[in-house]
Amino acid sequence: MRPYLQLASLRLATTIPLAPRLYDANLLAASGAAMASSMAYIALLCAALAAVVALLRWAYRWSHPRSNGRLPPGSLGLPVIGETLQFFAPNPTCDLSPFVKERIKRYGSIFKTSVVGRPVVVSADPEMNYYVFQQEGKLFESWYPDTFTEIFGRDNVGSLHGFMYKYLKTLVLRLYGQENLKSVLLAETDAACRGSLASWASQPSVELKEGISTMIFDLTAKKLIGYDPSKPSQVNLRKNFGAFIRGLISFPLNIPGTAYHECMEGRKNAMKVLRGMMKERMAEPERPCEDFFDHVIQELRREKPLLTETIALDLMFVLLFASFETTALALTIGVKLLTENPKVVDALREEHEAIIRNRKDPDSGVTWAEYKSMTFTSQVIMEIVRLANIVPGIFRKALQDVEIKGYTIPAGWGIMVCPPAVHLNPEIYEDPLAFNPWRWQGKPEITGGTKHFMAFGGGLRFCVGTDLSKVLMATFIHSLVTKYSWRTVKGGNIVRTPGLSFPDGFHIQLFPKN
Repeated sequence: MRPYLQLASLRLATTIPLAPRLYDANLLAASGAAMASSMAYIALLCAALAAVVALLRWAYRWSHPRSNGRLPPGSLGLPVIGETLQFFAPNPTCDLSPFVKERIKRYGSIFKTSVVGRPVVVSADPEMNYYVFQQEGKLFESWYPDTFTEIFGRDNVGSLHGFMYKYLKTLVLRLYGQENLKSVLLAETDAACRGSLASWASQPSVELKEGISTMIFDLTAKKLIGYDPSKPSQVNLRKNFGAFIRGLISFPLNIPGTAYHECMEGRKNAMKVLRGMMKERMAEPERPCEDFFDHVIQELRREKPLLTETIALDLMFVLLFASFETTALALTIGVKLLTENPKVVDALREEHEAIIRNRKDPDSGVTWAEYKSMTFTSQVIMEIVRLANIVPGIFRKALQDVEIKGYTIPAGWGIMVCPPAVHLNPEIYEDPLAFNPWRWQGKPEITGGTKHFMAFGGGLRFCVGTDLSKVLMATFIHSLVTKYSWRTVKGGNIVRTPGLSFPDGFHIQLFPKN
């Protein structure tokens, strides 16, 4: 037994001392794991705290941007989003939008905000607006938020500067300048208005905005691109522009189902049609110049062309849109205002019936001399566009730090000149929401943007289509008041988001006069 006892005692002697060592190892492993877990937790907590601090610092920098001077009062809103949601909030009146009105009341006529991710100084101050327009190319340049640039194209005429912009403007004035208006476009617009009104009078009612849009689009698109809705390649072009317009000034969320997505799809499809037309015409070097697009193609064929195909396509797209949409909106709200103000209609009839009485042939078209004699009509048009405020904001960008009115506008910041804030200012226009064409009586004709009137823009970028728009409105009013009476059937409500729209349409019934 002794060997076994000795062996057992030997095992005991050799095993007993090992137990404490095994215990110490397990304890060290457990404590090490706990320490590693604690360190990971502390590291995670530190990272979270660092992220919060960085986020707070970023938010502070967003709301307190650096400046070399005194920034205008106002708020930049939430980081990135800014005050975009408030900017696009619907306004169902002709009055100034609550977004601008509330901030003017709180901060004054010059304030800062942030729209679609960019800091912007909004100006409702006539002196500052005029200064911004006059300093284009020196202290400021034309600019629009990135979402607008995506809509109209990176190389659209509004994004071009200097010589290239002047070159394109000269090109466009070949079509829309006064010489072509006198010799060609006046007669064509008069005929289009007569024909459309006669067609609508044969129907139980017409949705006026859509009817006028189609009338002007058919007229101007034919001059621009030889538009023929019977051609399979062009049949959906008007529809594509309709989709584009519905989401033009909407919240920039580009996902299916949104107005902005519909807008972008409309642009894509319209550009596809224009590219196809360009490809066809470029393949026909002997093709004669029949429309404006042909003149643009000729410019592209030069040995050293100033135009690129991208600029040419964006130019055609913008011209097609601008040629019909803004005037159609102005005329629609104009007829609504006339419907609500029969005294104005009576005064218009008196002026236009006198023109007809002085003609040898009462059914002949409007002449340039007759158009220039429409004094009261001109006053009515001025009052319509003042109240319509089709363009809610005109954007520029500061090229350097600009000191103005005691404030500093940092280089790179946007400036939004706000025409409605001027047009509806009671210190400039007495009872500004009243439709009163007589307020323009005795005042000289406005041929450019002024401190108190900028419905057609201002400065170097005064709208090249202004004269065409006025001719269209005058010839439409001439045929409307001399040949028809009308009544509202339904609709007529307006909404600004901030662009003007008629969500229920504006349906009228026309009655031919004996």
